[in-house]
Amino acid sequence: MRILVTGGAGFIGSHLVRTLLGADGPTDLTGVTVLDALTYAGDRANLATVAHDPRLTFVHGDIRDAATVDRLLPGHHAVLHLAAETHVDRSIAGGTDFVSTNVLGTHTLLEAAVRHGTGTFVHVSTDEVYGSIPHGSASETAPLDPSSPYSASKAGSDLLALAHHRTHGLDVRVTRCSNNYGTHQHPEKVVPRFTTLLLSGGRVPLYGDGRNSRDWLHVEDHCRALLLVLRRGRPGETYNIGGGTELTNTELTARILAECDAGWDRVDHVSDRKGHDLRYSVDTTKAATELGYRPHHAFDEGLAATVAWYRARHRREDG
Repeated sequence: MRILVTGGAGFIGSHLVRTLLGADGPTDLTGVTVLDALTYAGDRANLATVAHDPRLTFVHGDIRDAATVDRLLPGHHAVLHLAAETHVDRSIAGGTDFVSTNVLGTHTLLEAAVRHGTGTFVHVSTDEVYGSIPHGSASETAPLDPSSPYSASKAGSDLLALAHHRTHGLDVRVTRCSNNYGTHQHPEKVVPRFTTLLLSGGRVPLYGDGRNSRDWLHVEDHCRALLLVLRRGRPGETYNIGGGTELTNTELTARILAECDAGWDRVDHVSDRKGHDLRYSVDTTKAATELGYRPHHAFDEGLAATVAWYRARHRREDG
C-alpha cells in the first residue's frame, strides 16, 4: 500500500509520517509520499528522522495545483489529507487563504481522487466545526455551527468530502479532532507559544477571563486514531477523536507556568478575540466502539515531555 500524506511536513502531518514509517505503521506499507507547500508552518526538518527512509518521497507542491495532484495520485491506494490553514487568529485577520486552501484545495484533491480511483480518502478536520458546546459533547451527527473563517472553511471541506462519497462513491472517511499538542508544533499555537515565551523570559497573553475550555489530545494519540480510521473506518462515516482532558485556558496556563517554573506575574490578561467559542467537546463513543480508540497519553505527562522538548531546543539555540 502506498499512501499520500498532504501537509506531511507540518506538526500533525510529520508525526503521522513518522508513525506510518515506524514499527506501528501498516505492515503492507510500500511507500509514503508527502505533498507539502512548505508555508510558514511546514518544515522539512520535521521529517529529519525519516528523511533517509527509502519508502519516503517528498514533493514540494500545493494541493490547489491540479496538475501536481494529477501527477501524484496514480499509484496511491490512500490519501491522508492534513494540509490546511489552521490558525484561528490568522483567519480572523484575513480569511482568503483559508477558503482557498481548505475548500478549493480539498476540492482539487477530491476531484483527482475520483478521476484516478483512489481507494480511501481520510479527511482530517476539527471539532471547531461544531461551534461552541454549552454542555455535554457533540456527536458526529450534531449540526455544524462554525464561528470563525477557519472553522467555516473546514466545515465546508467536510461537506465537500462527504458529498464526493455520496455522489461519486469515493471512500471518504472524515475525522474531527480536539486541540492537539506535542513536539514540533509551530509556536503560533498556545502550548508552544506560551512555553517558548516563558522559557525566553517573556510574558504570555491570556484571552478574556480565561474560562474558554478545550479538550486536549496528544498528537501521537491522534496519529494512532488516524491509522485506526484508515484500517477499520467505514466509508462515508465521520469519527470524533478526543484526548479526554478538558481544561479552561486558565487551567492550561497554570500547568504550563508550573512546567516552566514561572508564576502568574508573567501573565498578561488581554482582550478576548472576536467570536471566541467558549467550549469545545466531542463525544468519542463511536471511535471507541467501532475502532477501539482510546487515548494513551495522560495530559500532565504529555505536557511535561512537550515542554522538555522545547526547553532542550531553546538551550541548543542559545548555545
